[in-house]
Amino acid sequence: MKETLLPSSIKNKEKRSAVHAKLKQQKKVEKKRNQKVREAAEKKALELGEDPPPKKTPRTIENTRELDETVCKPDDEELFAGNDADEFSSILKQECIPKILITTSRFHSSRGPDFIEDLRSIIPNAHYYKRGTYDLKKIVEYAKKKDFTSVIVVHTNRREPDALLIIGIPNGPTAHFKLSKLVLRKDIKNHGNPTSHQPELVLNNFTTRLGHRVGRLIQSLFPQDPHFNGRRVVTFHNQRDFVFFRHHRYIFETKESKTPEGKDKKENKAARPGKVVARLQECGPRFTLKLTSLQNGTFDTQGGEYEWVHKPEMDTSRRRFFL
Repeated sequence: MKETLLPSSIKNKEKRSAVHAKLKQQKKVEKKRNQKVREAAEKKALELGEDPPPKKTPRTIENTRELDETVCKPDDEELFAGNDADEFSSILKQECIPKILITTSRFHSSRGPDFIEDLRSIIPNAHYYKRGTYDLKKIVEYAKKKDFTSVIVVHTNRREPDALLIIGIPNGPTAHFKLSKLVLRKDIKNHGNPTSHQPELVLNNFTTRLGHRVGRLIQSLFPQDPHFNGRRVVTFHNQRDFVFFRHHRYIFETKESKTPEGKDKKENKAARPGKVVARLQECGPRFTLKLTSLQNGTFDTQGGEYEWVHKPEMDTSRRRFFL
């Protein structure tokens, strides 16, 4: 049997490119051939009144994920019993209203103020305080006295926001996220302007016990009674341990129905009202978060105990996820 020559084994650049193009063309032809075979089988099954052959599910990184014992199940009684006693239960049961303190690191940032303004427009009842020379522990103590429920610290590096620290008040936990792919609202073309209504919150794919805990931490930043008439929706979508943030508003538009030929347009418009179509308009900002650590209690770099810390040796497989 003749072995397939791999392009990577060819040293000459021109020959390597030619072999690569030939292999690519062969794959394309084979793909079209398989598609024609599937279409013929489906057509034959329909003619005989039989069910068409089932479609094959493509292999992706998500559906070939490594098995994880910490994945939450709907009948996990221990998990749901713990929800009633965790640090977020009073907020999520609507026993108290979230009150958020937003501050910065000690380094100046050119885009930091604009990002903080965007955060304040997203999170209801959020208040910004300048950091000054205060230590973070003193800020946490101040937040406890003033009945804040969370503290968000926007960390900057080289005048660019690069991390978020979310601290639950008064008993933690403290989550440290790496911040990337930040696009401010003013930089989004044709962005919408959100109202002051409390947004609807959507959390996707927080499937493990760690993900469940992080999801409840994020959920505790927002009131649990959204104003649906404001048509605002805030989304935290977890995919491969990257949490993508998006902020949209619903827009309802009336599309006029097409006028049949040979009829008066005015009469047709009055007789057949237009169809109402819903779409999403992005309000911004958009950014991506990646959890680097989750600490028990409030911020403490020396004596704090960590529930989870990301380490480089954990990245042994592309199909291993933690959230």
